[in-house]
Amino acid sequence: MMRSVPLLGILFALFLSTAHAEQSGWWRNSQLPPVQPQPQAAPAPEAAPAPVAMNKKEPVKILKGFDQLSRESATCMSCHREKTPGIYDQWGHSKHFGANVGCYECHKADRSDKDAIMHKDFVISVIVSPKDCAQCHEREVKEFDASHHATAGDILGSLDNVLAEVVEGAPTLSGTSPITAMGCAACHGSIVRVNSDGSLDSSSWPNTGIGRINPDGSKGACSACHLRHNFSAAQSRKPEACGRCHLGPDHPQKEIYEESAHGIAYRAHKDKMNLDSSKWIVGEDYNAAPTCATCHMSRTKDLPVTHDIGDRISWNLRAPVSAKVDSKAIEKGKKVKPWLERRKDMKSVCRSCHGNNIVDAHFEQLDTFVVTFNDKFLIPAKKLFVAMLENGLRDKTKFNESIEWNYFYLWHHEGRRARHGAAMFAPDYVHWEGVFEVAHRFYIEMVPDIREAIEHARKTGNTAGADKMEKLLDEILDSPMHRWFKGAKPPKAWRPSDDDNHGFNIMKARMKAEAEAAKEEKEQ
Repeated sequence: MMRSVPLLGILFALFLSTAHAEQSGWWRNSQLPPVQPQPQAAPAPEAAPAPVAMNKKEPVKILKGFDQLSRESATCMSCHREKTPGIYDQWGHSKHFGANVGCYECHKADRSDKDAIMHKDFVISVIVSPKDCAQCHEREVKEFDASHHATAGDILGSLDNVLAEVVEGAPTLSGTSPITAMGCAACHGSIVRVNSDGSLDSSSWPNTGIGRINPDGSKGACSACHLRHNFSAAQSRKPEACGRCHLGPDHPQKEIYEESAHGIAYRAHKDKMNLDSSKWIVGEDYNAAPTCATCHMSRTKDLPVTHDIGDRISWNLRAPVSAKVDSKAIEKGKKVKPWLERRKDMKSVCRSCHGNNIVDAHFEQLDTFVVTFNDKFLIPAKKLFVAMLENGLRDKTKFNESIEWNYFYLWHHEGRRARHGAAMFAPDYVHWEGVFEVAHRFYIEMVPDIREAIEHARKTGNTAGADKMEKLLDEILDSPMHRWFKGAKPPKAWRPSDDDNHGFNIMKARMKAEAEAAKEEKEQ
């Protein structure tokens, strides 16, 4: 690096470097020439421990920038300030600029990298992956890599993928459906394909999906939330950043947030949110309203910042049947952060603004809602749907029968809306956009579908399968939750005149017993 050369010398060096690049003919996406001596990379940034370590597992590091902009990045700027002034301006307003972190520090590549290209005098890659970002942001990348966001690209073979690839589209974009490339992959992330010359295949690029699978083997795209090239923390703290993907009929978290008191408070007091604060501690730097980042990622007086967005979530509200987030890991013998600890952390966030009575009562309502919703609709619907396949009343082809669409709508669209609405204080999404739609789907769409399939099975000789399905359907519809549908009276405990408050006390006792059992299991 040219650390002590006078300014005139630096300008002269930049001129020579640019002139040499123009004469050499080494342009973007050209194949790499034989190995040539390469410019020295900028030294790794020094790190010093923070005065206070918020993370319990490892100390917080304060990362220092470079003393001056490297010669390589200065060369990039001499051209890009004219060729791409928008990118240059964004970078100029970023913290990277203030730390003298430039183009080359992020885009530099090894010749052996799959997506390496020669651009002017330098070997670079277009993609800046989490692996690249980890050179300075090691802890953030480690936390992200453990999150559900990092696995968002693993949707190949899923029902969503079947819809986009087969039902809705066709492999007309280099063997990929354009619906997948511009729909699913834009949020979930694509497997980035690299052409023989190091350029990126248009079937998978451009892409900033949160779970993008990069050529260097890393998962994710930091620029999904910290949009390039200013990579603003304030920008990622706004709910609009999350709303880029978390919206629509199957996961309307943005709309749910906007309906909630939290969203209303945010819009009314956005100017008091102190979004540009470096530490941004809820209850200290701001208390006007929480955003998505406040609850799921950001620092509180008791908790550190985390880039694992599931670290404070206790329920899986996306699945056909909701379960605690640690249940699958426990079944496989894996040790993960228990749901009770996650719940404790989320309550800690809530208590930055609310009292214990409100916080505890909300989560009691949520848990009771999810359990009731599981028992009444999700578990019975799944049992019926699976039994139809097992007894030959539907085939294995995806989405070619009415029952498959109705079941998908029930859990994937309407059921998710109801559950997320309950978790995030959106009453309309709990009822009218949620459980009301689920009830209609179950009773008026799915039940007639199943009865029609039973009749068809008998006519085509599958009497045994028809009998088993009819027995299961009758068992479900005759149960206390559903017998009203056949004209029978609901359980006495559910009637408004009962002292049991519509059966709530029974459910409350059940939830208390489950919590005590979970506590005992944890202590063993």
